[in-house]
Amino acid sequence: MDTSKLPDLGFSWDDILVTLQTTGVDLAFNIVKAIVIFYVGKFVVGVIVRTVRRIMAKRDIEDTLERFVLSLLRMVLMVFVIIATVGALGMQTTSFVAVLGAAGLAIGLALQGSLSNFASGVLIVLFKPYRVGDWVEAAGIAGTVERVEILTTVLKTGDNKQIIVPNGQIMGSIITNYSANETRRVDMVIGVSYDDDLDKVRATLEELIAAEDRILDDPPHKIAVSELADSSVNFVVRPWVRTEDYWGVMFDLTEAIKKRFDQEGISFPFPQQDVHLYSVKSD
Repeated sequence: MDTSKLPDLGFSWDDILVTLQTTGVDLAFNIVKAIVIFYVGKFVVGVIVRTVRRIMAKRDIEDTLERFVLSLLRMVLMVFVIIATVGALGMQTTSFVAVLGAAGLAIGLALQGSLSNFASGVLIVLFKPYRVGDWVEAAGIAGTVERVEILTTVLKTGDNKQIIVPNGQIMGSIITNYSANETRRVDMVIGVSYDDDLDKVRATLEELIAAEDRILDDPPHKIAVSELADSSVNFVVRPWVRTEDYWGVMFDLTEAIKKRFDQEGISFPFPQQDVHLYSVKSD
């Protein structure tokens, strides 16, 4: 460029042009370098995530934990890639990291509830108080676990309603997992009349339990008189069953006891009161 026709402003136009050219070349080089770093870094992140996925698949890691770990790993690695890209542009990464940290703090304060649910989701994934398919009771809700997500747990109730419960509420409550063990005990209370023969009642209950194939021999069942109540003598009947047979045995055995007691003449008492009438002679 011919600078002789430019007005004389007291400085060299040639020096300015050289400076602009040098700066432009440096800037273009930095941009190209940043683009290369970003895409190469992104490729490397993908390779690392796929490698970790294969390792977790070989070790038969639970799907929920696998998805969470891979998502978190990808996010953390991409943060480093972005910082390296910004550094390649010639920006001070220290100030960038400070700004990123301040933004993270502000977002964290605004999303305290979500972060609590996130932390609870991590604990659920790590410690596994329940798994998909378990029947649980937590945060006042009972149902079958359909999905365990990072922020929420999806339950399906017995009447086929879907309930989404925040993980923070679940971890802050008592969790009852009815499916955790292979066996469960069926607890029944059977009341009979004071006039009934207790030995006959016990023998009848023993026959009914022996006839039910789903009741386990080990641990042994228990039949005992538990209470002399106001209107009845109460027996506890406590057979053990496989967890998946619990409700079937409960319902079928209750019906079988009613039918068999009717055949044997064993009565089911109901609350009653004796009313005594006294006549009062008037003068």
